[in-house]
Order: sequence, then structure tokens, then C-alpha cells
Amino acid sequence: MFNNFRLTYDVLDVSAVYEIADNACNGAVVLMSGMVRNQTGGRAVDYLDYQAYESMALQVFQNISDRCHQKFPDITEVVIHHRLGKLKIGEISVLIAIGSPHRAEAFEACRYAIDTLKTDAPIWKKEFWLDGVSSWVNCPI
Repeated sequence: MFNNFRLTYDVLDVSAVYEIADNACNGAVVLMSGMVRNQTGGRAVDYLDYQAYESMALQVFQNISDRCHQKFPDITEVVIHHRLGKLKIGEISVLIAIGSPHRAEAFEACRYAIDTLKTDAPIWKKEFWLDGVSSWVNCPI
């Protein structure tokens, strides 16, 4: 489990996350990659900045994994890596991989994990638009 949960300022590695989720028992590994898009609500995005309460976020990642294993008992692995700091258009901000003997459960668990992360993890995103304006997204400040 040491590598399963990670917050980093470094570029996220899709193949490393896949490898952690892979297991001889698996019939599927579902990997979700969240990326910085070039617009939000019709506004041109310049870049994003992610910040986190790191120790709490890692505990939330563990809690998400625990809940995934409870809801989807056959899954073998839950991997959550999230990037922090300034990210440009097209860069990967989050990777979630689920290993499972069956694809349906892997897809469902992956969707559950990203949806739960978006609501529960203390990770905040600030959008910077090309017009020079910026604002926090879904931040309880």
C-alpha cells in the first residue's frame, strides 16, 4: 500500500500507477486520468494551481480505498495519485486505478473513487484564465 496513495508536485506516471494496480488475480485494471482542459464554462483557461492539506488528503485516499473495498469486495487494488502545484493545459492532475477480477466492478469502483475524492479530499483548485482573472473552484473559503 506504500505507493498506492501519493500527492506530488512531480509529473504523474500512468504506467507506474497501472503497474501498482496490476495483479495476477485481475481480469481488468481501470485507470482514470483527470487532465487540465483548455476551458471551463466557455472561459479560456491558462493554467490551474492545486493545493492540499496533505496529511489529511492522504488519509482521505485511504478512506476512499477502504470504502471501495467494502462496496466492491472483489477488487484487488485502489491507487490514487494526485498532482499539486501549477499545471498547464493537457497535464494530468489525478490518476486513479482499480484492479479487479471483473471489469464491471473495476469501472464502478473507479467512478466511485473519483466522485468521492472530488467531494471529500481537502484538495483545492484555483483556475487562472487567459484574461488574467482567477478564482478558486469548489473551495469552502
